[in-house]
Amino acid sequence: MEAGRILQIGIPWITWRSPPRLPNFPRYICASSIQRGSYKGPKPGRDWIADWVSKNDDAVRSMPIYVGGASLLAVLFNRAISGIAPVADASSSQSRADLLTLGLAVTNVLTGLVWLSIRPKSITPVGPQGVECQEIYSHLPESVVSEILWVWESLSAVTCCKSLVIVYDCQCIVQIGVAAKSLNIDEPFAVDAAKLMQGSLYQGVLKSGAQSYMANLSLYPGRSELPFLPSNTQ
Repeated sequence: MEAGRILQIGIPWITWRSPPRLPNFPRYICASSIQRGSYKGPKPGRDWIADWVSKNDDAVRSMPIYVGGASLLAVLFNRAISGIAPVADASSSQSRADLLTLGLAVTNVLTGLVWLSIRPKSITPVGPQGVECQEIYSHLPESVVSEILWVWESLSAVTCCKSLVIVYDCQCIVQIGVAAKSLNIDEPFAVDAAKLMQGSLYQGVLKSGAQSYMANLSLYPGRSELPFLPSNTQ
């Protein structure tokens, strides 16, 4: 009896409660090229027409000539077999239609000739002519310097960037990469921040509030405002 009482008292009831439900957060799937199997994520779109045109540039440019020439032959053949007088008659609807067709055909031929004569100039990559430099403002904190160096390493690794210049608060804080040679000595050309900020390039960007991309530096008058870049910068 005593043992039974001890067992009856010594074993308490345990009540299990389900844990509270967590909010339904959005789920994110991270895909990596290291994972096995095929990639299941979204794929970038591809413009098949643009790809075909870029691969067959010469044929596309000469296509209006073939279309215009075929139209001219079709009009002359139709004129010959239709039994109409070869002299154009303004009162005849057929003559007016033939004249309109001839004008369109000649326009196509001229368009094709223009497309063949005018081609975009291809720019080939060149090695920058200058000296390597790494000038960093001495009063910058170490954390800022490490961030700037990380940015430069990233740019130089994944892009064709060869020079980086940062001007902040009327002071050139970074000049790194390939720079132009200074006169008579093999040292990098120093950046004159005050002169750069007075130029048309800086003033134009400051006024518009947008970035300025110069696709061909030789066509812009602001080339003289960037003497610290390598001499063969395109």
